[in-house]
Amino acid sequence: MPRALIAGCGYLGRAIADLLAADEWQVEGWTMSAESARELSRLGHSARSVDISDREDVGAHKAAFDAVIHCASTRGGDADSYRRIYFNGARHLVEHFQSARFLFVSSTSVYAQTTGEWVAEESPAEPKHETGKILRGTEDLVLGNGGIAVRLGGLYGPGRSALLQKFLSREAKIDPESDRFMNQIHRDDGAVAIQLLLRRGQSACQIYNLVDNQPTLLGDCYRWLATRLDRPVPPAGRSTSKRKRGNSNKRVSNAKLRSLGWTPRYPIFADGMEKSVLPTIVGDNA
Repeated sequence: MPRALIAGCGYLGRAIADLLAADEWQVEGWTMSAESARELSRLGHSARSVDISDREDVGAHKAAFDAVIHCASTRGGDADSYRRIYFNGARHLVEHFQSARFLFVSSTSVYAQTTGEWVAEESPAEPKHETGKILRGTEDLVLGNGGIAVRLGGLYGPGRSALLQKFLSREAKIDPESDRFMNQIHRDDGAVAIQLLLRRGQSACQIYNLVDNQPTLLGDCYRWLATRLDRPVPPAGRSTSKRKRGNSNKRVSNAKLRSLGWTPRYPIFADGMEKSVLPTIVGDNA
C-alpha cells in the first residue's frame, strides 16, 4: 500500500487525503497546530502537528513515503511567512524525503501578465511582487530536485469563496476601466487533479496549471452573483485592497492537465457556485 504525506493538510489537503485514502493509500497529514491535527485525526486520518519551516521538527518525524505533497498555506501572510512556509518548508521536506515523489502546490500568481492574454505552462512566469518571487524560487527548488509544481488558481468550494464573501459584505466594486480575469478552481476538482498526477506517476520536473475551463472577468462574477441572489450589482470604483501576490490580468490555460484525462466537475465559476458553494454559505433561499 503506497504512503503519502500531505504537509499542510487543511482545506485542500483534507480533500486530497480523502481521495487518496479511498484509493487505498496510507495517508499522513501534517498541520501547524495541534488542534488541527486532532481534528484531522477525528476525521479518520493519521495526523501530526509539525512545523515544516523548522528543519529539526521535520527531521524528527522522518519516515518512508512514496509521495510528499506540499500544500501548506500562509493564510495571507507576508513575504517572511512565504519564505518560511513555502521555500524553507519545501527545502526541508525535499531534504528529508529524497526518495519520495514531490508535488508542490504553487499559484497562478507567478504569471505577471497584465493585458488579459492567455498563458500556459511554458509562458513567462516572472512575478514582480516579492511573494510571487518566493513561490517561483520554491518551484525552481522543487523542479531541480525532480518534483512537480502545480500552479493553483483561486481556490473556492463548500464554505469558502473570497469573491462571495466580499460580495455579501458589500466590499465588492466593479472597475469598468480595468476589469481583470479571474482564474479559479473548485477544491474538489483540484484534489482530483492532484490524485490523478500521483496515480499516473507523472514525469518529474513538470509544471501544471490547475484552473477551471473558463477564466471569468471579475465584474461578470459579481454581476452573476447579483442576479442569482437578487441583490444590487456592486458599485463602480477602484478596489482599495492590496493583493499580496501583486496585480495581474491573464487567462490561464488548463489544456496540459486536461490532456492527461482530467475533466473538472465544475468547469466554470457559475457551476461551482450554484451547485456547491451557495447552499453551504447563504442557504437554499439565497
